[in-house]
Amino acid sequence: MKQRGLKGVRLVISDACLGLVESVAEYYPEADWQRCVVHFYRNVFSHVPSDKVKHVALMLKAIHAQESLAAAQEKAGRIVDELRTMRLRKAADLVEVNINETLCYYRYPQTHWLRIKTNNPLERIMREIRRRTRVVGAFPDGNSALMLVAARLRHIAGTKWGTRRYLSMEALEKQPLEKQITA
Repeated sequence: MKQRGLKGVRLVISDACLGLVESVAEYYPEADWQRCVVHFYRNVFSHVPSDKVKHVALMLKAIHAQESLAAAQEKAGRIVDELRTMRLRKAADLVEVNINETLCYYRYPQTHWLRIKTNNPLERIMREIRRRTRVVGAFPDGNSALMLVAARLRHIAGTKWGTRRYLSMEALEKQPLEKQITA
């Protein structure tokens, strides 16, 4: 994308795919990386018994509902202790080590927080494409699959859904970014 002219990237939101995170750091060293909160929750839940997932979900959401980075980090520390008390050591370790990857959005205007915590818009488009390709089942060749996906993306880009403004950039221009997050 950089070779095709993408520049000015300030934030990349993704799951913790190691290759992607390394590529962002290499090609856009000035950009921040925000780990998708939803993907992070799923990673934590994989170390939690199913009967405790709802409780742990509420605990994790409380971290990301704080009014500042410092409050979120403080809340995370208390939740790590509570997870250890619940004998969920692996989940506690995961939260302790990786929670700051999910807190980068605090550096941006508060009006953007809800929309930049996750990569849900991209996930929504991918879910729509999966829904369409599953109906077909098996494609005769890769070209026909590509044509269906491209047609769906053209439809999204050409409809109201694709032209809606997701974020107002005026807030970014008015507010300087906060200091770097420290662990």
